[in-house]
Amino acid sequence: MTRELTLGILGGGQLAQMIALAAMPLGVRTVVLEPDAQAPARLCAEHLHASYTDPAGLKRLAGCDAVTLEFENVPVEATSVLDGQVPLRPSPAVLHRSKHRGREKAALEAAGANVAPYRMIETEAELEGALLAVGGQGILKTAELGYDGKGQVRVNSKHELRAAWTELGGVACVLEGLVPFVREVSLGVARGPDGTLSFGPLVENAHAGGILRRSIYPAQSSDAAAEQARILAGAVAEAWGVVGLITLEFFELSGGKLVVNEVAPRVHNSGHLTQDGGGVSQFEAAARAALGLPMQDFLPLHPCGMVNILGWEEGHEPDWAALDRISGAHLHLYHKANKPGRKLGHVNVVGRTREEVLAGMEQVEAALS
Repeated sequence: MTRELTLGILGGGQLAQMIALAAMPLGVRTVVLEPDAQAPARLCAEHLHASYTDPAGLKRLAGCDAVTLEFENVPVEATSVLDGQVPLRPSPAVLHRSKHRGREKAALEAAGANVAPYRMIETEAELEGALLAVGGQGILKTAELGYDGKGQVRVNSKHELRAAWTELGGVACVLEGLVPFVREVSLGVARGPDGTLSFGPLVENAHAGGILRRSIYPAQSSDAAAEQARILAGAVAEAWGVVGLITLEFFELSGGKLVVNEVAPRVHNSGHLTQDGGGVSQFEAAARAALGLPMQDFLPLHPCGMVNILGWEEGHEPDWAALDRISGAHLHLYHKANKPGRKLGHVNVVGRTREEVLAGMEQVEAALS
């Protein structure tokens, strides 16, 4: 008997595209609800070209075996309609926590995770004394909707804090104290309907301008830190009742202690390197968890890294031929129109050692510059 399953996805961007491509060999058809006519996932999935709250589109998703998502800022109206009609994984309760930085931090602490010192700021009066309470320096972030460095301002004085709050529109914000970390790392965890957990690799990340630029596995972290990340990720997934895949971003301190920065209730940019590392990818793991299929850890079998391809200014297009010649490099383009700074694709590099991967990543960055 042929397995025939259908996975719905709220959103049709590159993450949905890569989930659909990973699900296809499993005998899974994918349906995406996405208002953008040029959605990347349209090339490999059934594309419902409509708003996220479109009744006909939601009815089609409700007929799938399960529904997942590729971004956390899905309208509540959409998840409310689907809830109870089809397994929504992760659930509306998980989205409710993760889409608001204040609720997320409180829920992380309740699950036993460490977070940076923070204060919620919802009124002008709450600005007073807030910066001192988090250590005298911090980052003011909008409680909702911020991503890739958007909706956040670094502040070093109470005057800068007040100006930043005004700049961000006087909306609800979280003020986070700065954490003296030695590196940024992340780890994905998938949890099936039966409670089975599977884990991704501990990946080391480098950001610039709030945007992830490169990731590498293995991280320079100790085995103890990697085990700590798995324990924390598993504890959060269990405490939150996750079914599906979530990704935790950590600050690693000098002694190896991990502080959770934030949680993405979905596959994550830092996990793209699992596509070519030789094992199960994060995208297959997400599809398996959402549909209740047998699961396994999605750890790469080989050292690997990822470099993001960002949109370029006119006259500075990447040297595609040079990229194609780099040993161990795998090009992944999203079929999106070029716009400076926009994520247009990534290059995964696989090698025999971390050093070999780093050398390949340097060649990739040279071809992209």
